[in-house]
Amino acid sequence: MAIYVVNPGALTTVQDLGRTGYQALGMPCSGVMDPNAWSAANELVGNKNGEAALELTLFGGIYEMKEEAILAITGADMAPTLDGAPCPMNRPFSAKKGQTLMLGCAVSGCRAYLAAAGGIDVPEVLGSRSTNLKCALGGYRGRALLSGDLLPIGSSAVRLADISDHAAAAALYPDDISVRVIGGPQEDAFTAEGLHTFYSDRFTVSQESDRMGCRLTGPPVESKNGTDIISDAVVFGSIQVTPAGNPIVLLADRQTTGGYAKIATVCTADLWKLAQARPGNTVHFQKITVAEAQQLL
Repeated sequence: MAIYVVNPGALTTVQDLGRTGYQALGMPCSGVMDPNAWSAANELVGNKNGEAALELTLFGGIYEMKEEAILAITGADMAPTLDGAPCPMNRPFSAKKGQTLMLGCAVSGCRAYLAAAGGIDVPEVLGSRSTNLKCALGGYRGRALLSGDLLPIGSSAVRLADISDHAAAAALYPDDISVRVIGGPQEDAFTAEGLHTFYSDRFTVSQESDRMGCRLTGPPVESKNGTDIISDAVVFGSIQVTPAGNPIVLLADRQTTGGYAKIATVCTADLWKLAQARPGNTVHFQKITVAEAQQLL
């Protein structure tokens, strides 16, 4: 089975949970930006082994089915249609050979996930099918999809009749996003005024945001003696502050180490909110304890 890419949309990549175990060697994890939506899409089509799916950004694109497949779409609502007729979000459906699936511009949120029963069957690289765009590694030929690509789908014994009752709740993606964080390892590099600014003001998602980081603009976050540090480890959700005082939330394609002070870390339960943030959305941060973050997870 295969899916033919007629139009790849704004940025569509093959992703799973990412390649772990190689950060000590300088290899980023990559993987899906919104694990919640990706996991839901796989569950809807009966995938149970972390199969790869398509991550679509802002505009989904057009895809022609070369064989019948069971599909599901979650995340940002891109008003999908199948041969021009609306098809469901957050439920499995069957697409027949020759039919055309179209996903438009996201109504809210930023990223949608298209899963197929059997998964997108590209080769594993270092234990993952995820695309690392910076390293041109993994996924489909190490890059975002292009028109004319033919995506293989793995075999699956799942029938639509077996999963017809599967459904996921539609996520809500507000324009004003509240994100819970814990204090970062260099929190003491910032003045009391800088910390007050970080936790009381709102920041705007920049057009320069990408899979590597969510760049925020707004009132500068004041530091005591600048934010340059000897590079140390970063994680999904580390919030660095640039010398100009602008926060950057590191995301799926983050580097493995960073040289800016980290004022806070986004709790795992809220990472999906920043994965779905669109340029122009506003973000404000709420400090919680490690115990509270663990309870949320």
